[in-house]
Amino acid sequence: MAAPEVLIVVAFFLIALFYSSIGFGGGSSYLALLSLFYANFEFIRTTALVCNVAVVLGSVVLFYQKGYFDWRRFLPFVVVSVPAAFFGAQFQLSQRGFFIVLGLALIFSAFVLLIKTMLQRQAAQKKYTSATTTALGGSVGFLSGMVGIGGGIFLSPVLNLMRWDEPRKIAALASFFILANSVSGLGGLFVSGSLHLDLPLQLALIAAVFAGGQLGVRLTLGLLNPDIVKSLTAVLVLYVGLRLVILHTLGIHI
Repeated sequence: MAAPEVLIVVAFFLIALFYSSIGFGGGSSYLALLSLFYANFEFIRTTALVCNVAVVLGSVVLFYQKGYFDWRRFLPFVVVSVPAAFFGAQFQLSQRGFFIVLGLALIFSAFVLLIKTMLQRQAAQKKYTSATTTALGGSVGFLSGMVGIGGGIFLSPVLNLMRWDEPRKIAALASFFILANSVSGLGGLFVSGSLHLDLPLQLALIAAVFAGGQLGVRLTLGLLNPDIVKSLTAVLVLYVGLRLVILHTLGIHI
């Protein structure tokens, strides 16, 4: 394995460690990192979705065991988001179009991650209709499938802003949402013939993110401030998003 690939494996381990500790899969950062080294967007989407599954599977089991799952409230999000992610993954984009959409998605995810970090949670929760939650789940699911992420980084901050429920239940929903949409997105890539495998590297990345995810959900990371981690991650994702948009629209390298 070449030196850059070793660095990517280590970086994926750290991303999974940090993201799983705050209830996310890390898809946006996997995409951001891979886009700096690889031009094959089918490989990038496939790898990010597979790594999402490896990270959040342990989180989903842990949240379920601790009683944070509320199936009655979770299902309206997932029932529409899963087929939406499936069809989104089949959406045919040119390589240039994909990187522009990816860049815009990364910019958006950076802003919502910063909003979540700075948000002072209000005590009062609000009730929303199934139509509202279904529409939100479907739109996030389609975007997630199209760019190759699970969607938790979009969904979780929005639900916090909406005061949908307590943070632990939102984190549990985000983990389940990421898992369901990532599996669905992989199915969509397979059906459309866009699933791109590079098994030696991808297996190493899967092992790295699985180890990082398992460690992250079980440690408090007392030496690290989660808000600082999220803020630094948002800055990195924002930079990569801006870089992709400017490069593929104006042809300028930054």
